Amino acid sequence: MTKFPLTKRGADLLREELTRLKSVDRPRIIAAIAEAREHGDLKENAEYHAAREQQSFAEGRIKEIEGKLSNAQIIDVTELDAGGKVVFGATVELVDLNTDTETVYKIVGDDEADIKQGMISVSSPVARALIGRTEGDEVDVTTPGGVASYEIVGVRYEP
Repeated sequence: MTKFPLTKRGADLLREELTRLKSVDRPRIIAAIAEAREHGDLKENAEYHAAREQQSFAEGRIKEIEGKLSNAQIIDVTELDAGGKVVFGATVELVDLNTDTETVYKIVGDDEADIKQGMISVSSPVARALIGRTEGDEVDVTTPGGVASYEIVGVRYEP
């Protein structure tokens, strides 16, 4: 099975969620199922069915997170010597040459991407165009909205 990249921060967040699911949510759901069973007939017991549905979701998420963590190549960008190049995990400051607006993106794994937080997937068109470039480079990116031109004004390697 192939490894997929994951930032150290992303791995830490997944581990926190896994711990919460196993130590807080799972016992709470088990208690809810036990309580619902005490109410009698399980066929018409909405509380029981809701708790079982929650249990199914939680167990599925636990398996999903464990699978992701076992197949992840965790990259700590602060330990890389990238020599000023844009690499996975780097934070990149860009100026849009068409609109003169500044944008900051952190290049992360597919599961961590959240454009609202400025975190773009390593497989996105913008990230693919930026990888390997350095500060001062101009980059043209073909997007669904047309061609966007950026200048890289800064590259940082922060956690």
